[in-house]
Amino acid sequence: MTTALITGASAGLGTEFARLFAADHHDLILTARRLDRLDSLAADLEREHNVKVHVIACDLGAAGGAAQIIEKVTGAGAPVDFLVNNAGFGSAGSFAELDPARELAMVQLNITALVELTRAFLPGMVARGSGRILNLGSTAGFQPGPYMATYYATKAFVNSFTEALWYELKGTGVSATVSCPGATATEFSEAAGNHASRLGRLGKASAVEVAREAYDAMHAGKPLIVHGFKNKFGAFAVRLSPRAMVRAIAGRLNRSPEAPALPEA
Repeated sequence: MTTALITGASAGLGTEFARLFAADHHDLILTARRLDRLDSLAADLEREHNVKVHVIACDLGAAGGAAQIIEKVTGAGAPVDFLVNNAGFGSAGSFAELDPARELAMVQLNITALVELTRAFLPGMVARGSGRILNLGSTAGFQPGPYMATYYATKAFVNSFTEALWYELKGTGVSATVSCPGATATEFSEAAGNHASRLGRLGKASAVEVAREAYDAMHAGKPLIVHGFKNKFGAFAVRLSPRAMVRAIAGRLNRSPEAPALPEA
């Protein structure tokens, strides 16, 4: 029996990934801050799919959070065959006015914890000659994002880091895949506070469909999956467009309606 470790499993894409792994009869280690949701999900998956599910309530946005998970998982002695670094959050607004502690917690969660967990469990996968890593990047990572500056920058790191890992892992039996969704029907917009922006009001992809595409891409060993035709086109267009235009479009999409009017270009 193989085991998948999934972060941010209490809602959204994390829950959908847990369901996909359980349906394929993988045991699970699920982490998130909300223990009640994890316990409820674990009970459902164990009952429906006859798999073992272990839950760890932990805040990966806090210093030491990743180390806590690593200690508990390695202490249990079960190898991690699949690592899904799904946990993450964003914030919206002018960077100079945002809560600095929250911005640093975002970097801790979206980048530092992801790197810590990957470095902890990747060597074992390489030694066994098998394993898969799935990191949640974003189409946001293909350009700078005024009014969501820290979030866009963290996802640029995740996108780049994962593609580099994929290359390094060629021939080892292990692969790393970055999933790059656009707007998706999860709790993200409400938590980030960008639900009133133009971007937040755009149509959102199904979390079930995005998770399935990412899951299949991971199993196929692909380095990157961009979800949906419009997102694929947008990611391609960013590469060809003048950077001034890219910055301006992202800024206007992310800007809150209550923000002061922008000067004309």
